[in-house]
Amino acid sequence: ARKSRRRRYSLSASKDVASAMRRKKRGTLRSGKGGKGGKVTSRKQAIAIALSEARKKGKKVPRKRG
Repeated sequence: ARKSRRRRYSLSASKDVASAMRRKKRGTLRSGKGGKGGKVTSRKQAIAIALSEARKKGKKVPRKRG
């Protein structure tokens, strides 16, 4: 039998990602310190920003590798 898998990311972290994707779609998601950078257009970048924000809030998000 397969062992039960534990959640790697908290449910609230995935909500943060969903919200970031909506912000990207609306064009309000920005990169850089304090959102002073350019408009985010890539999906990967939107997810990365969301996860780093979730990490700062102290949610269950594994640390970046490499």
